[in-house]
Amino acid sequence: MAASYELKASARDRVGKGAARALRREGLLPAVIYGDKKPALPITIPVKETTLTLHKGGFTASIGVIDVDGEKHQVIAKDYQLHPVRDDVLHVDFLRVAKGATLTVEIPVQFLNEEDCPGLKKGGVLNIVRHTVEMTVPADNIPEALELDLANAEPGDSLHISAVTLPEGCAPTITDRDFTIATIAAPAGMKEETEEEGEGEEAEEEAASE
Repeated sequence: MAASYELKASARDRVGKGAARALRREGLLPAVIYGDKKPALPITIPVKETTLTLHKGGFTASIGVIDVDGEKHQVIAKDYQLHPVRDDVLHVDFLRVAKGATLTVEIPVQFLNEEDCPGLKKGGVLNIVRHTVEMTVPADNIPEALELDLANAEPGDSLHISAVTLPEGCAPTITDRDFTIATIAAPAGMKEETEEEGEGEEAEEEAASE
């Protein structure tokens, strides 16, 4: 499994809010590594490097390495807390990733060929229903993004998960329906024309029946 980042860490024995504040004054933050049927390991990691890693994107959807006093752990970030004002990371929960493991992660959706989309060229608007999709994926094959091609999307179209070519071994956690990822909303003028056409057809049918 290729790691997308590596952070230096140290084991910690101090816990609690007071200890956490003291660590942050030193440029460190509390974190924990858990899972894989092993005891939880409280650690400290550098605030600056961790915050930079988070803001690069894909923090909770990529494998990382935490070097704890020379012992390396392959992990994935499962949860984190941010400072409400500064956007610094305050705490991170890391899950150990064993070889051959399967993970549940949020994968971002990437839209292709927006400039060639006929629905957008005709004045439609791309309404994104899901910016990410929760997926079950192999730990050694986590896709960076799900690609949804807009090259043939027309006004009024709904684009579902079935339109995405899923990477091998990856599956959405929602399995009971072909859920919508985005729609191409028709422009107002086109909506009015469609409604008028529908009313005209109804009037013709009523006249014919009389």
